[in-house]
Amino acid sequence: MNHNETGKAEFFSVTARRRARYTLVFVLLIAAFFAIIVLNINTGNVHISIPKILRIFFLRDGTATEINIIWKIRLPRIIMSAILGGALSLSGFLLQTFFENPIAGPFVLGISSGAKMTVALAMIFLMQRFKIVSSYVLIVAAFVGALLSIGFVLLFSRRIRNMGTLLVAGIMIGYICSAITDFVVTFAADSDIVNLHNWSKGSFSGMNWSNVQVAAIVVGITFVICFFMAKPISAYQLGEAYAQSMGVNIKVFRVALIIVSSIFAATVTAFAGPISFVGIAVPFLVKHALNTSKPLIVIPATFLGGAVFCMICDLIARTVFSLTELNISTVTSVFGAPIVILMMLRRRRGN
Repeated sequence: MNHNETGKAEFFSVTARRRARYTLVFVLLIAAFFAIIVLNINTGNVHISIPKILRIFFLRDGTATEINIIWKIRLPRIIMSAILGGALSLSGFLLQTFFENPIAGPFVLGISSGAKMTVALAMIFLMQRFKIVSSYVLIVAAFVGALLSIGFVLLFSRRIRNMGTLLVAGIMIGYICSAITDFVVTFAADSDIVNLHNWSKGSFSGMNWSNVQVAAIVVGITFVICFFMAKPISAYQLGEAYAQSMGVNIKVFRVALIIVSSIFAATVTAFAGPISFVGIAVPFLVKHALNTSKPLIVIPATFLGGAVFCMICDLIARTVFSLTELNISTVTSVFGAPIVILMMLRRRRGN
């Protein structure tokens, strides 16, 4: 066998191993996705066996209480946690691409806190005047807040070149927005704002099929846009000069990254409040599992990974203390913060 043939054989061998790894990761994620859906439906204060669940799904055979628990309470919540978890993870991946830093994320940079602030303001003042606020209005309000926060971060980035200092600036912006939100919530009338206190801490509770429909439309369209951005993202990862040589308009591309990331983060915050560490931890885990940063592979895997991660955390949040439900951010912090610490240690070692 000559040198060229040996090189080709090695190339095809490496390609086959990569494809096998990608396939394995996606199969495991999909299997985990369906397994956690079944576990989530099956687990709760009212236990419903798997055979009963299947009969209710396919035959509508069950008591009215069991049917209502599955179709009106558990299933909308599960699907929303999956949609929003995937959206939050992709938001983090896009921000990490933009800032070229794996620790950048919507919660750390204050984007979630900015969205939370404007949603709280919209809920309070619009509720007092119109008594009801549509989901789309809350998403627009969250998007405005997200853009305000990221705008300040970008303003600081012109003067601050050190990424560590820039992240601290983002955290400070988040604290300011959270302080404003807490002040507003403190003086809000309980009759006007239902569960605003719980929402402001982060929760998937109280979801319904109307919420699912709106979130699915917004996140679905944004996901498609994000997926079609895979090629310019791949070029951008190799440097701005290379991306420009490949025909990428850097200014337009960077604006698109921020807008798409903000829509993802805004949708999550509008429905579930701020959720911490998901946008940092999940992209890191997915990229290491795949052993690649190729956007065409990482984008769908990150969405699936975020869905699985948030569904697991939501299951823990509502079942670990059966009489009390934990805030979702409490659980995501417990699992996400150690991963972020690990990331920082790896970066310090130069790995």
